[in-house]
Amino acid sequence: MPKMKTKSAAKKRFKFTATGKVKVGPAGKRHGMIKRSTKFIRETAGTMVLSESDAKIVKKYMPYNR
Repeated sequence: MPKMKTKSAAKKRFKFTATGKVKVGPAGKRHGMIKRSTKFIRETAGTMVLSESDAKIVKKYMPYNR
């Protein structure tokens, strides 16, 4: 049986916690910060954990990172 391939886009964007949850950087912070509120910029700092329904999709893309 051949090996399954990891999606290259997924391995660049997602990391896994020790308990198997999926960490991701929040969207919307690449450009256009002038029009964003200070509250939005502050709340999107760092990383966040994906919801279970979204994490299930990401785990299919990364079969060996569990």
